Amino acid sequence: MISISNLSKTYKKENAQPVFAVQNITLHIERGDFTAIVGPSGSGKSTLMNILGLLDVPDSGSYQFEGKEVSLMTIDELADIRNSNIGFVFQQFHLLPKISAKENVELPLIYSNRTNIGGMAENVLAQVGLKERMHHTSAELSGGQQQRVAIARALVNDPDILLADEPTGNLDSESGTEIINIFKQLHSSGKTIILITHDMNIASHAQKILKIVDGKLLNHTAVS
Repeated sequence: MISISNLSKTYKKENAQPVFAVQNITLHIERGDFTAIVGPSGSGKSTLMNILGLLDVPDSGSYQFEGKEVSLMTIDELADIRNSNIGFVFQQFHLLPKISAKENVELPLIYSNRTNIGGMAENVLAQVGLKERMHHTSAELSGGQQQRVAIARALVNDPDILLADEPTGNLDSESGTEIINIFKQLHSSGKTIILITHDMNIASHAQKILKIVDGKLLNHTAVS
């Protein structure tokens, strides 16, 4: 599904040393994988996530998505993949505060080509256990519930991949466990999941762990 070879990204600022955020990374993610990318703050994991999610571009190297070279895609093609094939979940929930959970989940559908969106938000909210809270605003939901709304929003277009950046970072341990269990259930149903985290305890729930330090992948760890 995803094949990256010798990928590098450097940030340069005037009168400052360059930051080698990602250095010669090679990795492959197959359909149905549950992969955790683990590293401390400043390790390059968020830069790698942004590249994987087609939110940023590398300086060099190859990135093939479903066998197609990403660097050759148009802006519209990249936007279509982001909306249709990748669901994003972030540490900050990024919910609009004055609208309901259901309306937040429906937002990605506005940019889809679907002619009938009836019931789609309700179905994914039920999937994450929030059927009875769908008409509540963010202020009326706990942090764990808000993250479940964010996961439902990521799921509503039925993407092939869920890309989660520190999804438990703003949650207490009980809520974090609930969120990880949702990802495990989604993986069991066939979703490909890429989880970015600094926490090895969170990463241990994945099938495979990739460790990144100073922009370099150190090793691949299979989780039994």
